[in-house]
Amino acid sequence: MITMKIALFAIIGLLFSVGMIAPSFAHTTVHVEQYEIEAGWGIEPPVVGIRNDIVLKFIERGEKEGTFTGITSVFKDVDATVMFGGASKKIDVNSDPKPGYYFSPIIPTKTGTYLIELKGEIRGTPIDIKIPVEDVEPTAVLDFPPSSSEGTADVAALKNAISSLQQDVSKLKSGETDVSYDGGQAYDFAILGLSIAAAAIILAIVSLIKRK
Repeated sequence: MITMKIALFAIIGLLFSVGMIAPSFAHTTVHVEQYEIEAGWGIEPPVVGIRNDIVLKFIERGEKEGTFTGITSVFKDVDATVMFGGASKKIDVNSDPKPGYYFSPIIPTKTGTYLIELKGEIRGTPIDIKIPVEDVEPTAVLDFPPSSSEGTADVAALKNAISSLQQDVSKLKSGETDVSYDGGQAYDFAILGLSIAAAAIILAIVSLIKRK
């Protein structure tokens, strides 16, 4: 499963690098005076336990609509911290070759909401903000076949075991199965064996219900 996930992300990364598909990001954008700051994940949806990147963009819009200038060397004077619940970690941020773009590798270890805190100043403009990024999802969003199918297979196996047990009991009662020797002791042992099998099936059903 891990090998398949790594291969999947390698293929996605290759397609992005050659421009075969266009990324669709659910990033959050905030404004600090004349500056526009965008934060999000490099791969979306982010999945727990899968290596990803916190990606950031710092730009200043031009007078003409649709134009902007990337802000370089931002993290000489700005500290970045990733936050989750009561935990926080200062992160090292790398510059992307494209001016104004930055990234920091991270492996999210819990599902839920992460925040990016930025403190410092951009060209003399103070900055102290927290930016939420898309929630990290459980691996179920990538799992195939879905793990619930395992439960279906277990139920089918239990049904088969119960059916087999019922057939054995019917044969024993009808005399089709010969257990009459040794004064009925063999019959007792057969009943005991079937009782143990039935108990095992019940325990398996209880275990399956608890797992769900």
